[in-house]
Amino acid sequence: MTHYFNGLARVLHWLMALLILTMLFIGIGMVSTVSPRYYELLTVHRSIGIVVLVLAAVRLINRLLRPVPPLPADLPGWQRFAAQSSHLMLYVLMFALPLVGWAMLSAGGYPIVIFGSIPLPPIAPHGDQLFAVLRTSHSVLAFLLFAIILAHLAAALFHRLIRQDDVLKSMT
Repeated sequence: MTHYFNGLARVLHWLMALLILTMLFIGIGMVSTVSPRYYELLTVHRSIGIVVLVLAAVRLINRLLRPVPPLPADLPGWQRFAAQSSHLMLYVLMFALPLVGWAMLSAGGYPIVIFGSIPLPPIAPHGDQLFAVLRTSHSVLAFLLFAIILAHLAAALFHRLIRQDDVLKSMT
């Protein structure tokens, strides 16, 4: 019998997957271009980042209130640990990346405006050294998130194609 994630969890999962991948690619494109579209990309990146932060909070609340389907009973302990650890890291990064980005802009003295007109308050003191540390941290965390997403995708394919269990089906 297949156990499924609740509807809200499934919608949030796929919506956030799309938004986060969009963020990663915009971020990479943004920092590697001198295009006049840089500021447009930056505005989109900031706005989606705040949306991801809000959706991560909704997703966490939903996960705490609604039980998740159990992993297969015959899953080896190390795979169970890897699954639980990677999910925890995904949640940590869904909160950390937008907050570090917001703090980075605050430390740099940049205005934080989302959707072209909604200002957000600074959440970190202004400081060039803090800005540099947060900028590096934001980049490192983004690459870590990308690596964990790739591992997450590989695990989903492993469950579908090798184990042929219902793990992937529970989210689709």
